Amino acid sequence: MRGQEAVKFVERRFQPVVENCDGCGRIVEEEGVHYCRSYSIPEAKWRVGICNFATHKKPEMNIVKSTINPLKAAKRSSKKK
Repeated sequence: MRGQEAVKFVERRFQPVVENCDGCGRIVEEEGVHYCRSYSIPEAKWRVGICNFATHKKPEMNIVKSTINPLKAAKRSSKKK
């Protein structure tokens, strides 16, 4: 991968962040290079979708409201009484 760019940062090997990480609160700058404080290979977190450590982007939650048959709803409420 990017083995030459990997740097020893706090006793672990870290690679520089990718452009998707810009604006994240977990970025640390060391010697003019930005590193992720939480994950050593930030490029791998962005392959599938949004990084789960990202503080600047949140996944969109789609809430689907399902319709309930009024007859079934009436039966359920009568059973609870």
